[in-house]
Amino acid sequence: MNSRRYLAGAAIVLATGAAATQAQEVVVRIGHAGPLSGPIAHIGKDNENGARMAIEELNAAKPVIGGRNVRFELMSEDDGADPRLGTAAAQKLADAKVNGVIGHVTSGTTIPAAKIYSDAGIPQISPSATNPRYTQQGYKTAFRLVANDAQLGSVLGRYAVDTVKAKRIAVIDDRTAYGQGVADEFVKAVRAKGGSEIVTREFTNDKATDFNAILTAVKSKKPDLIFYGGMDAVGGPMLRQMKSLGIGAKFMGGDGVCTESMLQLAGDAIGEGLVTCAEAGGIEDKHKTKVDAFRTAYRKRYGSDVQLYAPYAYDAVMVMVESMRKAGSTDPAKYLGQLATLEYDGLTGRIAFDPKGDVRNGTLTLYTFKEKKRVQLGITR
Repeated sequence: MNSRRYLAGAAIVLATGAAATQAQEVVVRIGHAGPLSGPIAHIGKDNENGARMAIEELNAAKPVIGGRNVRFELMSEDDGADPRLGTAAAQKLADAKVNGVIGHVTSGTTIPAAKIYSDAGIPQISPSATNPRYTQQGYKTAFRLVANDAQLGSVLGRYAVDTVKAKRIAVIDDRTAYGQGVADEFVKAVRAKGGSEIVTREFTNDKATDFNAILTAVKSKKPDLIFYGGMDAVGGPMLRQMKSLGIGAKFMGGDGVCTESMLQLAGDAIGEGLVTCAEAGGIEDKHKTKVDAFRTAYRKRYGSDVQLYAPYAYDAVMVMVESMRKAGSTDPAKYLGQLATLEYDGLTGRIAFDPKGDVRNGTLTLYTFKEKKRVQLGITR
């Protein structure tokens, strides 16, 4: 398989340049927004890289939409994972009249940005924002490619009780829309299962580096599991400080701590099977070959491994462009209807949206870390 053609057989769903009725090339700008600076810049850059790989592949195929030769450009804005900067980035993309937006990365920026894109009539596909509130706002332009926190937190809560057999659980979150949201859903699931106690609920923030006071309070409650709602930039150092304080509890979190970077951020505190996390998304066997080829091409293109959601950012671009092709237009007002009803066999799986804009039948993947590697435990829905 040619590693640049991850969707072999789909022919990038675009016609060849020979079919064009106009010789003039039309530039179509796809926006991307995510944290390209700050503690989780590696995750934002990962999404941007995935989107850029899709753009490069599309352009190599000499695309034609509605009889016009098309060249795609990626316009990427840094939102710093900050809601205020997120709305500024969204407004900049809207003012530039981009034809669609891939992003944002975090729920805290995606939720407020959605109104700006809705007001401008610009379709937005987030490859990674998981807070249910994003699509519950009712904007017809808002879509997501991964399962939401209600699904993520529920799966982790049940896993903590049924599989880990945790009896005393401490919960910490970073007070962001993502971190608090996934922690809330985890707590609901634990309480619904019964037989386990939430012994304490503590809070930090997404830029914190010192957790001694929180962890000392947690240690006094003698938990056998600590759940953290937040990102790896905080979760990794938190694990280090847990080890230094002699806290032997297992550690659990959502997709924010399920990255390759956790291995470096946590160091030897990552342990062997100590950490369980879930990624909002899951590659089932029939799509694994495609994703493996994508990962190989990504490593060759950028000199680093996929962090988390780059394949979903790639698919987000492809889904958006397929909607344009079906509509015969890159005009957001004309292809939005196609996007809402599209069924697409993507890199990461079969993609279709429900009336709210959530992906249908979203998968989740459970992981742990062993022998300095992220190891898959299983895929669920």
